[in-house]
Amino acid sequence: MEDQNNVKKQMALYFIFAACMITLNYIIQKTNQIVIAPFICGSFGSIEFFQLFYCSTSPNMSEFIGSIAAVGITYIIKFFLDKYIVFKKSSLKMKETSQEFFKYFGFAILTTILNIGIQFILTNLFKTPLEVSFVVALSIGYIAKFFLDRKYVFTKEY
Repeated sequence: MEDQNNVKKQMALYFIFAACMITLNYIIQKTNQIVIAPFICGSFGSIEFFQLFYCSTSPNMSEFIGSIAAVGITYIIKFFLDKYIVFKKSSLKMKETSQEFFKYFGFAILTTILNIGIQFILTNLFKTPLEVSFVVALSIGYIAKFFLDRKYVFTKEY
């Protein structure tokens, strides 16, 4: 019973932090959409590299790159929140933290592919608004990530 309550508490904290990361993700993506992409494409869009890999609108590459950046930033922040607050791991040892970090990011890569793929498909194929597509994609990713982190990443007792 105590373990079940602990899982519920961990899950609640995990998803509160996930909601915070979704908000931060949204802010990063909207900043990219409204400020960064117009600046880069307006200043450097005539350079073939930028045109091809960032400014292309078919598909929308600036949105794709913004999504990758947003997910990367939020996963780094979330790692520390999950380690020290959700799963209450207190070790500051570099070896343990490095092992957790690499496992965490291994699963982050898998769930990032899931997140970006879902968002890209929803936005570009189904013309779903950015706000809806990223909430759907990140929600699915965070649910999968909680169970992976709990079972495989933050398992060692210190």
